[in-house]
Amino acid sequence: MTATFLDLVDLASERLGAAVIEANDEFFAPKENLIKPGPAIWKEGEYTERGKWMDGWETRRRRDDGDHDWCIIRLGVRGIVRGVDVDTAFFKGNYPESCAIDAGVAASERNALSAWREILARAALKGDSHNLFPIDAAPAATHLRLRIFPDGGVARLRVHGDVVADWDNLRRRGEVDLAAVEHGGLVVACSDMFFGSRHNLIMPGDATHMGDGWETKRRRGPGHDWTIIRLGTAGTIRRIEVDTRHFKGNAPGACSLDASTDGHDWRDLVATTPLQPHARHTFEDHVHALGDVTHVRFNIFPDGGVGRLRVYGRPRP
Repeated sequence: MTATFLDLVDLASERLGAAVIEANDEFFAPKENLIKPGPAIWKEGEYTERGKWMDGWETRRRRDDGDHDWCIIRLGVRGIVRGVDVDTAFFKGNYPESCAIDAGVAASERNALSAWREILARAALKGDSHNLFPIDAAPAATHLRLRIFPDGGVARLRVHGDVVADWDNLRRRGEVDLAAVEHGGLVVACSDMFFGSRHNLIMPGDATHMGDGWETKRRRGPGHDWTIIRLGTAGTIRRIEVDTRHFKGNAPGACSLDASTDGHDWRDLVATTPLQPHARHTFEDHVHALGDVTHVRFNIFPDGGVGRLRVYGRPRP
């Protein structure tokens, strides 16, 4: 059965600004590989001056009195970890026997980390596998420390959890993107995401290509595609941006938006409106005044791809 935490945001994603900032050893493969986007790859017969080329973080064989190696990841956003995927893809005879994970907080880039708190006790690992570990009762954190026992290689580390946005500070800005992933927004469901993940819709920055947006398969029957976003906080929506750039022959013909205070009872937010391919659309005069809402349903007709959706409004005081 698939772990439910995999549907949450990867707090250690490079797209959110995460970085691997320190490691005690990275002799065979660099620490930065741990959070690279996409799955690890294998290169048959590829060697460096230090040994077999591996797409991950790999330390040398330990020959001293220490019992483990470690690296530190600065999360892209402050958040609460709900589960981790310690992926040992292609590490078959050189994966760690076990691992543990600690969480810490730094108030800013210049502040020292607080004392580490263990959120995953030492747990056995399997080689060439996705090692999925749910995390319970973790504190909000800005940094994680991965410890591997005694040494070896890990291909990828995915850190799924809930973003903890600083809404006291964000409210001072006035109008903000209530759906942005860095503000705690989450795409909780969609009708289809055959070509592009629903989570791409609310990622930071502009989409860089079609694969960096949400795209559904070609619909061959009645109906339309949709996705539901839980806002980072309740607020009054003032302006919507729908960006179909890069989608030139496969943008939706039209879209509409609904809003809700519970994710179930929907009211019209923006009526059905035509969309242009490869264009950024702004809806302001067409947005209905609904007061504070918590969820938005984005409908596309009949199918297609959208790079980004921005939901600007004023957070509830």
